[in-house]
Amino acid sequence: MEEIEDANLVLARNGDRSAFARLVEMHYEMFFRVAHRHLGNRADAEDVAQEVCVRLGRSIRTFRGECSLASWLYRLVINAACDHQRKAMRGRQLSEAVSAEHTISAGQNSDGDDEAADRLWEAVRMLPDKTRQAVVLVYSEGLSHLKAAEALECSETTVSWHIHDAKKKLRVLLAEPESATYAR
Repeated sequence: MEEIEDANLVLARNGDRSAFARLVEMHYEMFFRVAHRHLGNRADAEDVAQEVCVRLGRSIRTFRGECSLASWLYRLVINAACDHQRKAMRGRQLSEAVSAEHTISAGQNSDGDDEAADRLWEAVRMLPDKTRQAVVLVYSEGLSHLKAAEALECSETTVSWHIHDAKKKLRVLLAEPESATYAR
């Protein structure tokens, strides 16, 4: 698969549209998954995944291979999700967004495990940006701290610190879901 990906990358960088389409097809699910974990809303995640495709088309020629393609793509998704979130939050208060998300999540789940997972990811979305990004990459995407650090353009130690910080904050958020909030 990696050889196919590499061949598609080379061809796409040289303007081959079908190679670019294959590259997008290979990674689109990851675009959506990371965006959904970051934002918690399927419609917003779909918008971000599509925006990543547009950004990828504009910037594929600038990929120099200084990091892995996967790390570079994760960075594109995270940046697009953060941009989307900033735009969405300009007109709303954070408490309104979290309240609406809680209402939507509660209405869609009947299984206790799903409810617990939704509550956890809702709490993750309340974490500061960098901490949330580290959690999404390590726990949702299964990246090592080193690979997450590469995607976030920081040190492995910084990712480890963000994970440690997230665990502390999540304990508080999950113990007192109505009263605990963290500023981004």
